[in-house]
Amino acid sequence: MGKTIVITGAGAGLGKALALRFAQEGETVVLLGRTLSKVQAVADEIGGNALAVQCDVASADSVRAAFATIARMHPAIDVLINNAGIYEPFTVAEATDRQIDSIIATNLNGPIYCCRAAIPMMGSGGVIINVGSESVAVPFVMLSLYQCSKAGLERFTEALEAELEDSGIRVALVRAGPMHDQGKEAPAWDRDAAMRFHAGCARNGLDLQTRPISHSGSVTGVFRAVIDLPPDVRVSHVSVGARKA
Repeated sequence: MGKTIVITGAGAGLGKALALRFAQEGETVVLLGRTLSKVQAVADEIGGNALAVQCDVASADSVRAAFATIARMHPAIDVLINNAGIYEPFTVAEATDRQIDSIIATNLNGPIYCCRAAIPMMGSGGVIINVGSESVAVPFVMLSLYQCSKAGLERFTEALEAELEDSGIRVALVRAGPMHDQGKEAPAWDRDAAMRFHAGCARNGLDLQTRPISHSGSVTGVFRAVIDLPPDVRVSHVSVGARKA
């Protein structure tokens, strides 16, 4: 019997690639995204086994409403993938309130809100996967808020795994490297900040122009493998990077 898999940030990039793969493999996918038209377009592309739900994971009320909608269609879910995230370079001194609040709220609060809503709908054998970032270990510049939100997500994942041990729900983190995002629009970064970001990374030995980058669809097998692990196997942390093909 197929699984019901909830994916946040499913309108483009990795989230969309995961939704397409799992749907092709016969799973029921629930696509969450801030912009309903984007996730609805993916659901329409998939067809019958897809449900699109508007959800801004940064808002606790939006998450509650989204999971109430899911529950009316799918009272039980098998997998939650917390993929939604905001990635934007800026210095702390120049950061706006919106930049600070949105990154922490989306990248850290969001997965916590979604886990809180999903856990009562999951049983033994359920799986939660939080999508982390290589930035917690790579010397990027101007990403302090992004890095701390993802580092916090890693620690949250470790604590939640222990908390849910007796329930039979498995929790894992996939620390992801650079990916070419399928169908994702170019970020609307401040031009000067983007230039300083690239120059600063280059000074730290990270040439973002020549650094390998994988396709978002190429890493979906890692998530499939984590979901399909036997119940007596624990994989708490997986790091996925890019290499030259």
